[in-house]
Amino acid sequence: MPEYMPMAGRWATFDCYGTLVDWEGGFRNTFRSLWPDADVEALLRSYHRAEPRIQAEGGDLTYREVLGRSLKAVADEAGLEVPAGQGDALAASLPGWSPFPEVRASLAEARERGWKLAALSNTDPDLLAASIDAIGVPFDLRITAAEAGSYKPAPGHWERFFADSGAERADHVHVAASLFHDIEPAGRLGLKAIWINRLSETSELERAAELPDLRALPETLERVAG
Repeated sequence: MPEYMPMAGRWATFDCYGTLVDWEGGFRNTFRSLWPDADVEALLRSYHRAEPRIQAEGGDLTYREVLGRSLKAVADEAGLEVPAGQGDALAASLPGWSPFPEVRASLAEARERGWKLAALSNTDPDLLAASIDAIGVPFDLRITAAEAGSYKPAPGHWERFFADSGAERADHVHVAASLFHDIEPAGRLGLKAIWINRLSETSELERAAELPDLRALPETLERVAG
């Protein structure tokens, strides 16, 4: 691999779950363990509806609490019961959710090219720390809902990132899979964003680049940064 001269102040920020870590796979596995005979895909769609609503209604909730309330909402919608003692099943399983296979090498190469890495996540600090440990690549900055004081798509994560990092917007690129939580608000904030479109979705939202996964991320960061 060629050597790259580090360039001070170049920052790539990342959403973690769905972008770096297999968020949907983690939910599917947990749902199967709770309700082996249920329609897991229907439960996942129900969760996608429940979580943003619960985050919007209770901005002071920890992500553990959001997960627990969302799990209960999914069960209620499907006519299921959360098994006794399993109300925190999603939070308990989250540290074991797997990073996507290409993530470690791509992030390591980005660091070699001089990019600083930051995670901007709606989760809790200890849960994010476990996921970054699993990824196995150092992050220079981590901002969760606890530091931001809000859940994305609110702008708090980005505001806190720029305040803490001192990064210039011209030297920053945001990388994320979620249109709702990340790509749309990044566009509103005038930020350069790379959409990691793992689900082969379509969207008219503004983005600087679109990739199916992170394999070409290091080269794409260089191109987007100009």
